[in-house]
Amino acid sequence: MTGTSQPPQGGDTQGPAEGPTRRELVDYMLGGAFVLTGAATLYPALNYLVPPESGEAETSSVVLPFSAEELQPDSGRIFKFGNQPGIALKTPQGEIRAFDARCSHLSCIVQYASEQHRIMCACHMGWYDLTGRNVAGPPPRPLTAFTVNLRKRKGSDGTEIVVSRA
Repeated sequence: MTGTSQPPQGGDTQGPAEGPTRRELVDYMLGGAFVLTGAATLYPALNYLVPPESGEAETSSVVLPFSAEELQPDSGRIFKFGNQPGIALKTPQGEIRAFDARCSHLSCIVQYASEQHRIMCACHMGWYDLTGRNVAGPPPRPLTAFTVNLRKRKGSDGTEIVVSRA
């Protein structure tokens, strides 16, 4: 043997392997799968926690879908004020008032209880008087009052109720 290089035994002519080993490749693939699973789980959860912006513009006034004559004394009706609920009520004396219909405690929808002449939140038994002031139960603040204006309905004998932010 006179100084010529001989190929290694077994016919292997390549040098040391370059790149990841099989074990490293499997580790990379499992790590990527865990990252993708985590992202697929977090994305809907974050979309749930951060709601999209409302497509409906802020409403400053609304004409109620019922007339002043249709609202009986000592009764109340829920109406839509933009994308929020409102409550219109007619006192036993015939005065019409309107409020935000979301309870100031946990935003449950309130209703008029004619037997007690009060506004009631049935979720946690909160009570408001006919001026919207909280008088019993857990509500921490009064209901937001709206301004009520009456005007003659065009083309009929009825009186329409126009409710606007105070």
